[in-house]
Amino acid sequence: MKGSQDAALKLRLKQLIVRETDKAVDPATVPDDQPLFGPKSALELDSVDGLQISMALQIEFGLRVEDPKQMRRLLADVNTLADHLQPQ
Repeated sequence: MKGSQDAALKLRLKQLIVRETDKAVDPATVPDDQPLFGPKSALELDSVDGLQISMALQIEFGLRVEDPKQMRRLLADVNTLADHLQPQ
């Protein structure tokens, strides 16, 4: 099953993101298809948050991305990240 269609995977990712960034929000309320970064995003994440998330993804999922621009693209939204981790 493609990651963006796997509700359990997406919830796990949301929980990881909220935990690693110390945001006081219910992970279930994080939108799947809205940007994670920037002032108009649901969580208003910044580059430090991105680093924390990338380190947690490496530990939990074995995802290692050397290029910061590629990591930024993967962290565009929850659906994009889920599809990368689980392409089929």
